Amino acid sequence: MTEVLEMAESLGRTIGRTSEHRVLARAVEAADNDREFVALNNDLQRLWEAMRATVARGEEPDGGDLRRHDEIAGKLHALSVYQSLVAAQTNFDKLMTKVDETMREGMRKGASSPILVVS
Repeated sequence: MTEVLEMAESLGRTIGRTSEHRVLARAVEAADNDREFVALNNDLQRLWEAMRATVARGEEPDGGDLRRHDEIAGKLHALSVYQSLVAAQTNFDKLMTKVDETMREGMRKGASSPILVVS
C-alpha cells in the first residue's frame, strides 16, 4: 500500500509540473484577482442559492430571478478571464482523462499479469 501511495504522490508532483496545470493555476489566480469576475461570480452564486432555496420550498423561481441569472451569466461568460479559465480547465481535464485512461490500462494489464507482487 505504501508503494502505491508513494507512486500516487510522485504522479501528483509530475502533474503539478505540467504546462496544463501551470496554465490552469495562472488562470485561477487571474480570475481570483479580477474584480469584475469576482463580483459577477459572487452575484451569480448568491442568486443561484436563493433560487435553489425557492425550489426547495416547492416554489417556482421568479421570472425576474431567471432573467437576472441569464444576464449575470452572460456578462460573466463574456469576460476574457472567464474564457481563459474555461479553456485552461478544459485542457487540464483532457490531461487528467488521459492519465485516468492510462492508469485503467495499467490496472487491466496488472490484473492479468501472472506475476505476483508482494509488498
